[in-house]
Amino acid sequence: MNYWPQEAETVMEQRFGKDTVVALATQGTNGPGVRYVNAYYQDGCFYVITYGFSRKMDQIRQNPRVALCGDWFTGEGIGESMGWFCSQENQELAATLRKVFSQWIHNGHNDFADKNTILLRVRQTHWVLLSHGRRFEKTAE
Repeated sequence: MNYWPQEAETVMEQRFGKDTVVALATQGTNGPGVRYVNAYYQDGCFYVITYGFSRKMDQIRQNPRVALCGDWFTGEGIGESMGWFCSQENQELAATLRKVFSQWIHNGHNDFADKNTILLRVRQTHWVLLSHGRRFEKTAE
């Protein structure tokens, strides 16, 4: 079943179009890894601020196929670095994320002067969403 109406997209935006915690699973040559990350959903992708040489990014470089799981949603996708958070190309998205993650973004955990502070984008390839007794499933074309 591949059924993804506007209703499903609206649920995704309501649940994940804000600072939300999801589980991100990766697989590298050294085995699997799963961790909770703060993420933001927009237009079929999840975005995460991370360090470019973290274990998750090492594993994504080895194997870009990842999985996400959160609030009655599970998805598979392709993880990719969008580069430095503060780069010219990322200015618009960075401004959005500064608002979305405003409660913690400046807590000293992120060093935005460090060009290894990057944006991770997960482009979803297969999704399953449950909402009010309905199941929606989408496979990217």
